[in-house]
Amino acid sequence: MITSVLVANRGEIARRIFRTCRQRGLGTVAVFADPDAGSPHVAEADAAVRLPGASPADTYLRGDLIIEAARRAGADAVHPGYGFLSENADFARAVLDAGLTWIGPSPDAIAAMGSKVSAKRLMAAAGVPVLPELDPATITESDLPLLVKASAGGGGRGMRVVSDISDLKDAIATASREAEAAFGDPDVFCERYLPSGHHVEVQVLADQHGTVWALGERECSLQRRHQKVIEEAPSPLVERLGGDLRKRLLAAGRDAAAAVGYTGAGTVEFLASADGDFWFLEMNTRLQVEHPVTECVTGVDLVALQLDVAEGRRLTGPEPEMTGHAVEARLYAESPLDDWRPQTGTLATFEVPLLDDVRVDSGVEAGSEVGPHYDAMLAKVIAYAGTRTEAARRLAATLRRARVHGVATNRDLLVGTLLHPAFLDGTADTGFYTAHPPATLVRSPDAALHALVAALSDAAAGRGPLLPGVTSGFRNIPVGFRSRVYALGDREIEVRYRFARGVLEVDGGDAPTLVDADAAQVVLDVDGVRRRWTVGRFGDRVVVDGADASVELTAVPRFADPSAQLPAGALIAPMPGTVVRVGVRVGETVTAGQPLVWLEAMKMEHAVKAPGDGTVSETPVTPGQQVSQGTPLVVVQSHD
Repeated sequence: MITSVLVANRGEIARRIFRTCRQRGLGTVAVFADPDAGSPHVAEADAAVRLPGASPADTYLRGDLIIEAARRAGADAVHPGYGFLSENADFARAVLDAGLTWIGPSPDAIAAMGSKVSAKRLMAAAGVPVLPELDPATITESDLPLLVKASAGGGGRGMRVVSDISDLKDAIATASREAEAAFGDPDVFCERYLPSGHHVEVQVLADQHGTVWALGERECSLQRRHQKVIEEAPSPLVERLGGDLRKRLLAAGRDAAAAVGYTGAGTVEFLASADGDFWFLEMNTRLQVEHPVTECVTGVDLVALQLDVAEGRRLTGPEPEMTGHAVEARLYAESPLDDWRPQTGTLATFEVPLLDDVRVDSGVEAGSEVGPHYDAMLAKVIAYAGTRTEAARRLAATLRRARVHGVATNRDLLVGTLLHPAFLDGTADTGFYTAHPPATLVRSPDAALHALVAALSDAAAGRGPLLPGVTSGFRNIPVGFRSRVYALGDREIEVRYRFARGVLEVDGGDAPTLVDADAAQVVLDVDGVRRRWTVGRFGDRVVVDGADASVELTAVPRFADPSAQLPAGALIAPMPGTVVRVGVRVGETVTAGQPLVWLEAMKMEHAVKAPGDGTVSETPVTPGQQVSQGTPLVVVQSHD
């Protein structure tokens, strides 16, 4: 019997597993790398053991250190969570050899499915439809587009789409580097790429006595960079097509699990076409990030069932079926309008309202540091309802009311996606964000109005609430306009306003009517409609949250600091990271859009590209160098 569980993971999934362990009366042990010393998952555990270092290779990928941590803390079982070592057969074997209980499938099953190449061959032999593997040496233009994919691991890392044969070599090299950094295995393979398919997966659960359950299906078609953004159960594609599609999918999921003698929780992933054909992609031999939507529609606790199976208990009763609909959105620290670039920083505010039938699984809280070493996901927000439309609207309403300050997030993109007609009618596929780029989904805010709100709030923060008809001192002559300047990205917005006999006036435009304003909120009457904004500030930044958007502004000082100015033409690091490659030399001519420097951050590579044609005048960084956000990487003298 299990008495204490060490979770060989971090953040959100560690907290999720601890929650069920506490309900079961089990002890909990956390492990943490140095950047996670103040993480909520560490504070919530009964005991925690430090893994010295920061990078995954030195910490969460060190199975020997994790097993030693279990011994030192008195844990008798290890749960791997997802990612890191969760699909590492050698680690599972080492846990068992150490006399500990492994909460997961057998090492042999992990090994059989761990290589996507061998797994596809095994599934083909079991009668499960698969896409054929392509030999890079024989690939021609007729095979395009194709997908280069890591043989181990998942989460979109080690994956590249190739549409031009000349890009194949570089795509394989980049995917291989990412795969080795994330999973310790550089092997990749190639297969046909379907840009507009549906990603449908089956949740399976099997005990040690031969019972295999398929707990319905999920659809995870909305993805960016091959990483899931929105997941739901049941699949809208399966619901729309009907017939025997669900029966065939669930049967294929059970067959896949039975073919490797699977035990525990796992997910069999398929790529499906709009007419209902489907092909095996891979089997994730672990708990999935999106497991909450299955829990919502089936009423089961998958972590509790994992514990039951690990203790040798039987799955009893009828196979659970789905009722209602659940939708999950992944809240990322990233800028969708800037090529989905991950963001780093300190969370000044993290507040997600809990409406009825809404669940939040998060690894962060106000004050948490979002660094470059790990995944950029802040939280999963899940809504459950009797119908799909109701669940989507409930989730959108929750996200719209969320206040997340300190780093840019995809919050507004998620709201725009959930309310988009193509999503609501259930036809969205894996090409959704290609057909509907972020700029078309995120409502452009009225920047001038948000800057005015910030200015009024800042004024109130300095002297108390601003009330209509009340000014700071009566004058018979009109007072001059007050001026404040804010930056929104690369754009500067000047706000010039005053109160003339208690009435708000804005220089150069019509002014709304002030209803109320203090440091935390501003209420204005805009064209006869009363609207409310909440305001948060940290350092020189001001965040204005309204019903339409969340806008982060930076207060611009009246006098610039000369020491903070960069050389003309400098391209800076958009985030902290490690320089992987410098692709240009001083004196080289570059063209707009050409990748110049590659950074590794959050377990993925990010290319910094030339904004225009020019000549390289400086390359101040070298491969392997750690850089902070804002560090000059290369200087390009523009030809314009």
